[in-house]
Amino acid sequence: MKKIVCAAACLLLAFSSCVTKKKYLLAETGRLEALERERILKDELNTGNTTIARLTERLNKLLRDTAQLGGEIRNYRTLLDSNLSENEKLNAILREKTAELDEREKTITGLQEMINAQNAQVQSLLTSVQDALLGFGSDELSVQMKDGKVYVAMSDKLLFESGSARVDKRGKEALAKLAGVLNKQNDIDVYIEGHTDTKPIHTAQFKDNWDLSVIRATSVVRILTKEYGVSPLQIQPAGRGEYKPVADNETAEGRARNRRTEIIMAPRLDKLFRLLQN
Repeated sequence: MKKIVCAAACLLLAFSSCVTKKKYLLAETGRLEALERERILKDELNTGNTTIARLTERLNKLLRDTAQLGGEIRNYRTLLDSNLSENEKLNAILREKTAELDEREKTITGLQEMINAQNAQVQSLLTSVQDALLGFGSDELSVQMKDGKVYVAMSDKLLFESGSARVDKRGKEALAKLAGVLNKQNDIDVYIEGHTDTKPIHTAQFKDNWDLSVIRATSVVRILTKEYGVSPLQIQPAGRGEYKPVADNETAEGRARNRRTEIIMAPRLDKLFRLLQN
C-alpha cells in the first residue's frame, strides 16, 4: 500500500512538474514575443518619429516658403495696384485734358466764326456807307475802315458854318443818307465825336474848343435821332476838342482837316465778350 501511495505521489509530482514546465515555456514564449513586439513597436515608433520630424521640418520649410511667397505676392500686388492707380490717374487727367482741349477748340471755332462774321459785317457796312455817301467829295468827307470799325469823317465845311454848331442843309443831306444805313443796322454802336483845331474860341455860346466839339457832336446826334429816326440807344456823342488831331495844326490845310465830326460805327461785341468770359 505504501508502495502504491509513493508511486502515486511520484506520478502526481511528475505530472505537476510537467504541467509547470509547460506553463513556464508558454509564458516565456509569450514574454519573448511581447518583447519582440515591443522592440518592433519601438522601432516603428522611432521610424515614425523620424518621419514626423522630417515632415515637420518640411512643413516648416513650406510654411517659410509660403510666407515668403505670400509677401512677394503682396508686394507685387501693391506695385500692381500702385501702377493701376497711377494709370487710372493718368487716364483721368488725359480724359480731363482731352475734354478741355475739345472745349477750347469749340471756343476757338466759335470765336473765329464770330470774328469772321464781324469782319464780314464791317465790310458790308463800309460798302453800304460808301455807296450812300457816293455823291459827296473827298474835301467834304472820308470813309475808311480801321480796327474793325467804319469811320466817317465829315468836315466842318460840310456840316457847320465857322464857329457855329448848327448843321446846314448840305450837312443834313449827308446825315440823312447815313441815317438810311444806320436804321438798317440794329446791332452796331454809333459814336459821334466832335473835333476842333488848336485855335482858341471864346464866345457867348462856347467857352472853349471843348464846348464847341461837344455841342457840335450833340447837334449831329439830335438830327440823326429826332429827324431821321436813328435809335438813341445805339448812339453816343462825345467832344474831343483839339486833342486828337489828324494833321498838323500849323497849316491852314491841317487845321481844316482837324475841324471834323467823326461818326464811328462798330459792331456790338456782346456775344464775343460773353464767349470769352465763359
